[in-house]
Amino acid sequence: MVDELLDDEIELDEIEDEDEADDQEKVSSSPPRRPAPRPQQRSQRFAPSGGHGNYRRPYRSRRKVCAFCVEGVKSIGWKDFERLRRFVNDGGGMRSRRKTGTCAKHQRRLAVAIKRARHLALLSYTVEHVRVMGKS
Repeated sequence: MVDELLDDEIELDEIEDEDEADDQEKVSSSPPRRPAPRPQQRSQRFAPSGGHGNYRRPYRSRRKVCAFCVEGVKSIGWKDFERLRRFVNDGGGMRSRRKTGTCAKHQRRLAVAIKRARHLALLSYTVEHVRVMGKS
């Protein structure tokens, strides 16, 4: 009788060992856990854009090149009013060097040519609706 009880205990121990092995297999067969995401490191070089915490590279515009230097123009004439019109803004004023990209030498010559073309009525001093309606 004692032998039967010992056999039963051995069988129970074997069953418990098998259950533990099954539990370990279930744990190991589950997908591995991902580590918690790290907070993104902010670079000191880039300034914040907006207030959302996203960082972008700062915008750098391309350096403008003088159109007259590229084309190899020797003189800027008042007769070529089609070309001069590119350098006059919507209100009739001359556009600045910063906006057009012309060099200082050509900007001075361009200003003289625009003034001469205005004097000869090839270019207008102001836009038409301002002349007709008046300033308001």
